[in-house]
Amino acid sequence: IQGLFDKVLDIKECHLQPEPSNSIKNAVRQYAHEHNLQFFDLREQKGFLRNIVIRNSLEGKVMVIVVFFHDDDEKRTGLLDFLSFKFSQITSLMYVINSKRNDSLNDQDPILYKGENHLVEEMNGLKFRIGPKSFYQTNTKQALELYRIARDFAALTGKEIVYDLYSGTGTIANFVAASAARVIGIEYVKEAVKDAKINSEINGILNTHFFAGDMKDVLTSSFFDSNGKPDVIITDPPRAGMHEDVIKIIAAAAPDKIVYISCNPSTQSRDIQLFSGDYFVKEVQPVDMFPHTHHVENVV
Repeated sequence: IQGLFDKVLDIKECHLQPEPSNSIKNAVRQYAHEHNLQFFDLREQKGFLRNIVIRNSLEGKVMVIVVFFHDDDEKRTGLLDFLSFKFSQITSLMYVINSKRNDSLNDQDPILYKGENHLVEEMNGLKFRIGPKSFYQTNTKQALELYRIARDFAALTGKEIVYDLYSGTGTIANFVAASAARVIGIEYVKEAVKDAKINSEINGILNTHFFAGDMKDVLTSSFFDSNGKPDVIITDPPRAGMHEDVIKIIAAAAPDKIVYISCNPSTQSRDIQLFSGDYFVKEVQPVDMFPHTHHVENVV
């Protein structure tokens, strides 16, 4: 419920994901009631079933990650076996024991119970491997439009060194690689960087290089000396936008062009203001990734 961090609604149908997402969610709820599995209370920090993550690919494969607050081998195995038996569409069944005070899975290790440890999504003839902790745009079909616009704005000729900042699983880096001389991707989540390298390999892309670490620590003048100064920078930061130190080092590197993709136009506007001494805005194109909401992705 908006404005309340510890209240949840009992929703029978979510319209954002295709089946079997709702059926899985409803089956877990029913199983929990029938087998007396306690739901997690965030305020009291007690309970057993914490949350469930369901991811799907366009070809109909499904990843399910069940998050438990503490381990109970018998109860955990019972629920996971139930899901595996009831839903043959689940191609990747995983679980996490998260006993922290917050729900973030970035510092947790998902454990594979059955199936594969990833999904594969296809976009524009390229295959992308998506792990349980790897970011991938939720609206896959519109993501293709988003990346096409970013590539068009970059206007690459095949000679450029391109930096893809906050590169995730290397979707953008691999998407533009055929139009660039070399692409350098930088991402904080180590598992995503591993996936990015695999995504280049499975697509036969040889001119990408990926690095893991905090952007403000990785992106230094010595890094540019080692990997080449960027001709074009494509940046797709999280909602908080870019750290001011990152903006300063980008401006100091003086790329010919910056393409800034944002899911939060207000922090994007703030960051663009900080660039205004060195750069001017040439084109803006919002993309409706989240229909029927006020949210947009914006490419500048």
